[in-house]
Amino acid sequence: MSTSAKTIRPLTGRFVLFALIGFFAIVMGANGIMMRFAISTLPGTEVDSAYSASLAYQREIAAAQQQNARRWQVDAHIERGTDGAASLDISARDRDGTALTGLTFTGRLERPTDRRGDRVFEVTERSGGNYRGSTQGIASGQWDLVIEGDSGGQRLFLSKNRVVLN
Repeated sequence: MSTSAKTIRPLTGRFVLFALIGFFAIVMGANGIMMRFAISTLPGTEVDSAYSASLAYQREIAAAQQQNARRWQVDAHIERGTDGAASLDISARDRDGTALTGLTFTGRLERPTDRRGDRVFEVTERSGGNYRGSTQGIASGQWDLVIEGDSGGQRLFLSKNRVVLN
């Protein structure tokens, strides 16, 4: 009867060193890949400088109070087609129901999670306080509809609403 003897290799310092180096190389490599994915998909921030935004905060409050005092009635309707095109209809009236003409309206659809998907409407005045704009490449889902109305370079109206487009 013969027995085969297995030789057990002794645990050397060289093996422990290579095992530790290999372990940490794998961990650092995985961390590097995850950081690359995280940074490349970062959508950005709401504002580029929180300090600048805080300085403008009081002006925004004053503009909102002036907008409320005007008591304008601005209604917007947005519709998305199956081809990804979207149309925006805006109806603007003053507190007495008279059509607001001569304003420059701009419309934007902003993705709540990724600024790279934002789209701008090219809005033109149709007639009698009615404005219309359109844009392409609108995916279905949640959007923030931002409407701004200005006259003579001064913003007189601002609205931001969450909408869901199918």
